[in-house]
Amino acid sequence: MAHKVSISRPGSWDQLSLVRFELTSPVETEVTVKIYAAGVNFADIAVRLGLYESAKKLVGWPITPGFDIAGVVVAVGDQVSHEQLKIGDRVFGVSFFQGYSTHVNVPANQLFRLPEEWSFERGAAFPTVHLTAWYALHQQGQAQLGQRALIHSAAGGVGLALIQLCRRAGLQTVGVVRGPHKCEIVSRFGADHVIDKSQVDLWREVDQVSPEGFDLIFDANGYETLKKGYERLRPEGRLICFGAATMLKRGGGRIPWFRLAWRYLRRPTFDPLAMTADNKSILAFNLSFLFHRADLLQRAFEELLTHSEPLSSSPITCFPLSDVVQAHQLIESGTSVGKIVLLPHSETKVKE
Repeated sequence: MAHKVSISRPGSWDQLSLVRFELTSPVETEVTVKIYAAGVNFADIAVRLGLYESAKKLVGWPITPGFDIAGVVVAVGDQVSHEQLKIGDRVFGVSFFQGYSTHVNVPANQLFRLPEEWSFERGAAFPTVHLTAWYALHQQGQAQLGQRALIHSAAGGVGLALIQLCRRAGLQTVGVVRGPHKCEIVSRFGADHVIDKSQVDLWREVDQVSPEGFDLIFDANGYETLKKGYERLRPEGRLICFGAATMLKRGGGRIPWFRLAWRYLRRPTFDPLAMTADNKSILAFNLSFLFHRADLLQRAFEELLTHSEPLSSSPITCFPLSDVVQAHQLIESGTSVGKIVLLPHSETKVKE
C-alpha cells in the first residue's frame, strides 16, 4: 500500500492529509516510480488554496500536489523499452501533480536518468525551477550576450537557477532579495549586484545600480512590482511573469479574500498601443500547461545538463512527507533559501 498527501478542498494547512491509496499498474507508456524525494514549489501553495489554474481545469478535487520527483523505477508499461527506462533505474523528472507520494505512475518521457553523482534530494530539487528558468530566459526572453537582467526573488529556487543560466549566457544580473541572510548565496551563485529590499528603497536602488534600465526582468511577484518593473525596461525589453506571490499574505495559510480582491482590482493594466510605442513586451507562462511537450522537456534537460559549465545545486531543506505542513509553512514564510524537498520514505504518520 502506498501513501500520498491529499487535499480534499481548498484551504489552509489543515487540508493537507497523509492517506493510504492503492497503486495501480502503469499503462503502456508509463513507469511506476518509488519516490525518494519530492520538490516543494510555491505553486503547490496556490494548488492547496484552489488558485492554481491547471489544477482546477485539469484535475479537480481531491488533489495531490507536487511536480518534482526523484526515485527508482519499480514497474514499466508494455511500450516502454529498456533503452528508455527499466526497472531499477534511478530517475528524476516531472509529474503532472501527484509528487507528494511514496509512489507514482508517470509517462516515461517526463523522466530522465539521475546523474550518478546526484542524490535523490538534488534530483527532486532540480526539474521545475530549472525548467522555469530555462523557459523564461531562452524561450520567452530570447536572451542575448551582454544584456542586463533584473531577477526578483533571487534567493529562491527559480531565482538561483536564473542567475546561473544568465551567467552562462553572458548576461549581467541584479538579484532582488528580502532579508540580509539571502544576500551571500545570491552573490555566490553569480549575481553582479544584490539588492536587499528589506534594507533599502527597492526602486531607488535599482535606478542607482542600473540607470539605463534592463533588457529582461523576471517577476513572480505579480501585483507588487509589475508596473515599476515595466517602467524600467529598455526599448525592446521584456517583462516575463510566472507567478503572483504578492497577491497572498506572507505566511497566512488561508486565502486572504479581501486582500486578494483589493490587489486584483488594483493590479496594473497595460495598453497594447502604448506598449507598441514603447517597443516593450510583457510575456507570461504557466509551466504545468507545458508538461505534455515532451520535445520541449527533452531539449531543456539536454541544454541544462550537458553544458560545459555545470549548474550548482541550490541549498536544500528536507522534511519527511508527514511534515508537509511545516514544509508549506516555511515556503509561505518567505524566509527560505533555495529548495524545499519532502522525503516520502522517512518515518510517516498516516491519517486514516
